[in-house]
Amino acid sequence: MNNNFGNKLRTNLRKNPLALLGLAIIIVLSLAAIFAPVFTADPNALDVKSRLAGPSINHFFGTDDMGRDYFSRCIYGGRTSLLVGFMAMFISTFIGVVVGAISGFAGGLTDSVLMRLVDALMSLPTFLIMVVMNAYLESGIKNVIMIIGFLTWMSIARIVRGETLSLKEREFVIYSRISGQSAFKIIFRHIIPNMLPIIIVSATINIAQAILMESALSFFGLGIVPPTASWGSMLNSAQNKLITAPYLAIFPGILILLTVLSFNYLGEVLRDSLKGGRS
Repeated sequence: MNNNFGNKLRTNLRKNPLALLGLAIIIVLSLAAIFAPVFTADPNALDVKSRLAGPSINHFFGTDDMGRDYFSRCIYGGRTSLLVGFMAMFISTFIGVVVGAISGFAGGLTDSVLMRLVDALMSLPTFLIMVVMNAYLESGIKNVIMIIGFLTWMSIARIVRGETLSLKEREFVIYSRISGQSAFKIIFRHIIPNMLPIIIVSATINIAQAILMESALSFFGLGIVPPTASWGSMLNSAQNKLITAPYLAIFPGILILLTVLSFNYLGEVLRDSLKGGRS
Protein backbone atom coordinates (compact mmCIF):
# COMPACT_ATOMS: atom_id res chain seq x y z
CA MET A 1 0.00 0.00 0.00
CA ASN A 2 1.51 3.34 -0.98
CA ASN A 3 1.02 6.79 0.50
CA ASN A 4 -1.45 7.98 -2.15
CA PHE A 5 -4.53 6.63 -0.37
CA GLY A 6 -5.28 9.89 1.45
CA ASN A 7 -4.83 12.00 -1.68
CA LYS A 8 -6.90 9.59 -3.74
CA LEU A 9 -9.66 9.67 -1.09
CA ARG A 10 -9.84 13.47 -1.12
CA THR A 11 -9.92 13.49 -4.93
CA ASN A 12 -12.69 10.88 -5.09
CA LEU A 13 -14.75 12.73 -2.48
CA ARG A 14 -14.56 15.90 -4.56
CA LYS A 15 -15.60 13.94 -7.66
CA ASN A 16 -18.50 12.21 -5.90
CA PRO A 17 -20.94 14.77 -4.45
CA LEU A 18 -23.22 12.04 -3.07
CA ALA A 19 -20.38 10.56 -1.02
CA LEU A 20 -19.39 14.04 0.18
CA LEU A 21 -22.99 14.73 1.13
CA GLY A 22 -23.11 11.35 2.87
CA LEU A 23 -20.01 12.21 4.88
CA ALA A 24 -21.62 15.53 5.88
CA ILE A 25 -24.83 13.72 6.93
CA ILE A 26 -22.87 11.23 9.02
CA ILE A 27 -20.97 14.03 10.75
CA VAL A 28 -24.14 16.05 11.44
CA LEU A 29 -26.07 13.04 12.78
CA SER A 30 -23.14 11.94 14.93
CA LEU A 31 -22.73 15.42 16.42
CA ALA A 32 -26.49 15.68 16.98
CA ALA A 33 -26.47 12.32 18.78
CA ILE A 34 -23.49 13.28 20.96
CA PHE A 35 -24.84 16.71 21.94
CA ALA A 36 -28.53 15.75 22.04
CA PRO A 37 -29.00 16.81 25.71
CA VAL A 38 -27.74 20.30 24.87
CA PHE A 39 -30.39 21.31 22.31
CA THR A 40 -33.29 18.85 22.65
CA ALA A 41 -35.99 18.27 25.22
CA ASP A 42 -36.41 15.14 27.32
CA PRO A 43 -37.45 12.46 24.79
CA ASN A 44 -39.57 10.69 27.42
CA ALA A 45 -41.38 13.78 28.76
CA LEU A 46 -45.15 13.23 28.47
CA ASP A 47 -47.64 15.89 27.43
CA VAL A 48 -51.04 14.26 27.04
CA LYS A 49 -52.66 17.50 25.88
CA SER A 50 -50.33 17.62 22.85
CA ARG A 51 -50.54 14.00 21.78
CA LEU A 52 -50.36 13.33 18.02
CA ALA A 53 -49.81 17.00 17.21
CA GLY A 54 -48.43 17.52 13.72
CA PRO A 55 -45.09 19.18 12.94
CA SER A 56 -45.01 22.80 14.11
CA ILE A 57 -42.73 25.52 15.46
CA ASN A 58 -43.05 24.09 18.97
CA HIS A 59 -42.52 20.49 17.84
CA PHE A 60 -40.51 20.29 14.62
CA PHE A 61 -41.42 16.64 13.99
CA GLY A 62 -44.73 16.73 15.87
CA THR A 63 -45.52 14.56 18.89
CA ASP A 64 -46.29 10.87 19.32
CA ASP A 65 -49.35 9.20 20.85
CA MET A 66 -48.08 10.04 24.35
CA GLY A 67 -47.35 13.66 23.60
CA ARG A 68 -43.57 13.20 23.54
CA ASP A 69 -41.58 15.53 21.31
CA TYR A 70 -40.82 13.49 18.21
CA PHE A 71 -37.82 15.54 17.13
CA SER A 72 -36.14 14.76 20.48
CA ARG A 73 -37.01 11.09 20.12
CA CYS A 74 -35.57 11.01 16.59
CA ILE A 75 -32.31 12.56 17.80
CA TYR A 76 -32.07 10.21 20.78
CA GLY A 77 -33.13 7.35 18.51
CA GLY A 78 -30.21 8.26 16.28
CA ARG A 79 -27.93 8.16 19.31
CA THR A 80 -29.11 4.61 20.04
CA SER A 81 -28.96 3.37 16.44
CA LEU A 82 -25.55 4.93 15.76
CA LEU A 83 -24.22 3.58 19.07
CA VAL A 84 -25.35 0.08 18.10
CA GLY A 85 -23.88 0.51 14.62
CA PHE A 86 -20.47 1.72 15.77
CA MET A 87 -20.09 -0.62 18.75
CA ALA A 88 -21.23 -3.69 16.78
CA MET A 89 -18.79 -2.66 14.06
CA PHE A 90 -15.91 -2.48 16.55
CA ILE A 91 -16.71 -5.95 17.87
CA SER A 92 -17.14 -7.55 14.45
CA THR A 93 -14.06 -5.80 13.04
CA PHE A 94 -11.87 -6.82 15.97
CA ILE A 95 -12.92 -10.46 15.77
CA GLY A 96 -12.71 -10.54 11.97
CA VAL A 97 -9.26 -8.93 11.86
CA VAL A 98 -7.82 -11.22 14.54
CA VAL A 99 -9.29 -14.42 13.06
CA GLY A 100 -8.42 -13.46 9.48
CA ALA A 101 -4.85 -12.40 10.29
CA ILE A 102 -4.13 -15.52 12.36
CA SER A 103 -5.67 -17.78 9.70
CA GLY A 104 -3.74 -16.22 6.84
CA PHE A 105 -0.43 -16.01 8.70
CA ALA A 106 -0.52 -19.47 10.27
CA GLY A 107 -1.73 -21.31 7.17
CA GLY A 108 -2.00 -25.10 7.10
CA LEU A 109 -4.42 -26.80 9.48
CA THR A 110 -5.14 -23.63 11.44
CA ASP A 111 -6.17 -21.83 8.27
CA SER A 112 -8.33 -24.73 7.10
CA VAL A 113 -10.16 -25.06 10.44
CA LEU A 114 -10.80 -21.32 10.83
CA MET A 115 -11.97 -20.86 7.25
CA ARG A 116 -14.30 -23.85 7.45
CA LEU A 117 -15.74 -22.29 10.60
CA VAL A 118 -16.22 -19.00 8.74
CA ASP A 119 -17.86 -20.79 5.80
CA ALA A 120 -20.21 -22.64 8.15
CA LEU A 121 -21.25 -19.46 9.96
CA MET A 122 -21.74 -17.54 6.70
CA SER A 123 -24.06 -20.27 5.42
CA LEU A 124 -26.42 -19.82 8.38
CA PRO A 125 -29.43 -17.45 8.22
CA THR A 126 -27.95 -14.62 10.28
CA PHE A 127 -31.12 -12.65 10.93
CA LEU A 128 -33.03 -15.75 12.03
CA ILE A 129 -30.25 -16.59 14.48
CA MET A 130 -30.39 -13.03 15.80
CA VAL A 131 -34.12 -13.35 16.39
CA VAL A 132 -33.68 -16.66 18.22
CA MET A 133 -30.77 -15.40 20.34
CA ASN A 134 -32.60 -12.20 21.23
CA ALA A 135 -35.63 -14.22 22.30
CA TYR A 136 -33.52 -15.97 24.94
CA LEU A 137 -31.67 -12.86 26.09
CA GLU A 138 -32.91 -9.79 27.91
CA SER A 139 -33.83 -7.02 25.49
CA GLY A 140 -31.55 -4.00 25.59
CA ILE A 141 -28.81 -2.10 23.81
CA LYS A 142 -25.96 -4.19 25.23
CA ASN A 143 -27.35 -7.52 24.05
CA VAL A 144 -28.31 -6.14 20.61
CA ILE A 145 -24.74 -4.87 20.16
CA MET A 146 -23.25 -8.20 21.23
CA ILE A 147 -25.58 -10.26 19.04
CA ILE A 148 -24.93 -8.19 15.90
CA GLY A 149 -21.20 -7.89 16.59
CA PHE A 150 -20.67 -11.62 17.09
CA LEU A 151 -22.66 -12.57 13.98
CA THR A 152 -21.21 -10.16 11.40
CA TRP A 153 -17.42 -10.63 11.57
CA MET A 154 -17.04 -13.42 9.01
CA SER A 155 -16.84 -11.31 5.84
CA ILE A 156 -14.09 -9.16 7.37
CA ALA A 157 -12.20 -12.29 8.40
CA ARG A 158 -12.17 -13.55 4.80
CA ILE A 159 -10.96 -10.19 3.46
CA VAL A 160 -8.22 -9.87 6.09
CA ARG A 161 -7.12 -13.46 5.57
CA GLY A 162 -6.68 -12.84 1.82
CA GLU A 163 -4.62 -9.69 2.43
CA THR A 164 -2.53 -11.47 5.06
CA LEU A 165 -1.67 -14.24 2.59
CA SER A 166 -0.35 -11.54 0.25
CA LEU A 167 1.45 -9.44 2.86
CA LYS A 168 3.26 -12.32 4.54
CA GLU A 169 5.20 -12.88 1.31
CA ARG A 170 6.50 -9.29 1.33
CA GLU A 171 10.15 -8.63 2.07
CA PHE A 172 9.58 -6.75 5.31
CA VAL A 173 7.55 -9.63 6.78
CA ILE A 174 10.06 -12.24 5.63
CA TYR A 175 12.85 -10.18 7.20
CA SER A 176 10.87 -9.92 10.45
CA ARG A 177 10.47 -13.70 10.58
CA ILE A 178 14.14 -14.31 9.84
CA SER A 179 15.14 -11.83 12.55
CA GLY A 180 13.26 -13.91 15.11
CA GLN A 181 10.26 -11.70 15.82
CA SER A 182 7.25 -13.51 17.26
CA ALA A 183 4.18 -14.22 15.14
CA PHE A 184 2.12 -11.97 17.44
CA LYS A 185 4.49 -9.04 16.91
CA ILE A 186 4.64 -9.55 13.14
CA ILE A 187 0.84 -9.70 12.82
CA PHE A 188 0.03 -6.68 14.98
CA ARG A 189 3.04 -4.50 14.17
CA HIS A 190 3.64 -5.21 10.49
CA ILE A 191 0.71 -6.96 8.82
CA ILE A 192 -2.42 -5.34 10.29
CA PRO A 193 -1.12 -1.71 10.01
CA ASN A 194 -0.45 -2.30 6.30
CA MET A 195 -4.07 -3.28 5.64
CA LEU A 196 -5.76 -0.50 7.63
CA PRO A 197 -7.43 1.08 4.55
CA ILE A 198 -9.05 -2.26 3.70
CA ILE A 199 -10.20 -2.69 7.30
CA ILE A 200 -11.65 0.84 7.34
CA VAL A 201 -13.62 0.16 4.15
CA SER A 202 -15.07 -3.06 5.57
CA ALA A 203 -15.84 -1.41 8.91
CA THR A 204 -17.69 1.47 7.21
CA ILE A 205 -19.96 -0.92 5.35
CA ASN A 206 -20.48 -2.97 8.53
CA ILE A 207 -21.84 0.10 10.36
CA ALA A 208 -24.63 0.45 7.80
CA GLN A 209 -25.33 -3.28 8.05
CA ALA A 210 -25.49 -3.14 11.86
CA ILE A 211 -27.87 -0.15 11.83
CA LEU A 212 -30.18 -1.98 9.42
CA MET A 213 -30.09 -5.13 11.57
CA GLU A 214 -30.86 -3.18 14.75
CA SER A 215 -33.69 -1.36 13.01
CA ALA A 216 -35.15 -4.62 11.72
CA LEU A 217 -34.93 -6.31 15.13
CA SER A 218 -36.47 -3.31 16.88
CA PHE A 219 -39.17 -3.00 14.21
CA PHE A 220 -40.27 -6.55 15.03
CA GLY A 221 -40.18 -5.75 18.75
CA LEU A 222 -37.09 -7.89 19.37
CA GLY A 223 -34.37 -5.27 19.78
CA ILE A 224 -34.50 -1.94 21.58
CA VAL A 225 -37.70 -1.70 23.60
CA PRO A 226 -39.59 1.42 24.75
CA PRO A 227 -39.23 3.82 26.40
CA THR A 228 -35.67 3.82 24.95
CA ALA A 229 -35.87 5.35 21.50
CA SER A 230 -34.24 3.90 18.40
CA TRP A 231 -35.25 4.43 14.80
CA GLY A 232 -36.37 0.82 14.49
CA SER A 233 -38.46 0.86 17.68
CA MET A 234 -40.04 4.14 16.57
CA LEU A 235 -41.10 2.52 13.30
CA ASN A 236 -42.56 -0.34 15.31
CA SER A 237 -44.62 2.07 17.42
CA ALA A 238 -45.81 3.93 14.31
CA GLN A 239 -47.33 0.89 12.61
CA ASN A 240 -50.86 1.48 13.83
CA LYS A 241 -50.70 5.25 13.19
CA LEU A 242 -49.82 5.20 9.49
CA ILE A 243 -53.17 6.72 8.48
CA THR A 244 -53.76 9.21 11.28
CA ALA A 245 -50.12 10.27 11.85
CA PRO A 246 -47.89 9.13 8.95
CA TYR A 247 -45.05 11.41 10.07
CA LEU A 248 -44.39 8.99 12.94
CA ALA A 249 -43.04 6.52 10.37
CA ILE A 250 -41.75 9.00 7.80
CA PHE A 251 -39.14 10.78 9.95
CA PRO A 252 -37.32 7.74 11.43
CA GLY A 253 -37.62 5.96 8.08
CA ILE A 254 -35.94 8.85 6.26
CA LEU A 255 -33.19 9.00 8.90
CA ILE A 256 -32.48 5.27 8.53
CA LEU A 257 -32.41 5.60 4.73
CA LEU A 258 -30.11 8.65 4.76
CA THR A 259 -27.72 7.07 7.27
CA VAL A 260 -27.41 3.72 5.51
CA LEU A 261 -27.02 5.33 2.08
CA SER A 262 -24.42 7.73 3.46
CA PHE A 263 -22.28 4.93 4.86
CA ASN A 264 -22.65 2.92 1.65
CA TYR A 265 -21.64 5.84 -0.60
CA LEU A 266 -18.71 6.60 1.70
CA GLY A 267 -17.70 2.94 1.62
CA GLU A 268 -17.73 2.94 -2.19
CA VAL A 269 -15.43 5.97 -2.29
CA LEU A 270 -13.10 4.37 0.23
CA ARG A 271 -13.03 1.19 -1.86
CA ASP A 272 -12.27 3.12 -5.07
CA SER A 273 -9.52 5.08 -3.27
CA LEU A 274 -8.06 1.82 -2.02
CA LYS A 275 -7.91 0.38 -5.53
CA GLY A 276 -6.25 3.53 -6.82
CA GLY A 277 -3.80 3.62 -3.92
CA ARG A 278 -2.44 0.10 -4.18
CA SER A 279 1.13 -0.35 -5.26
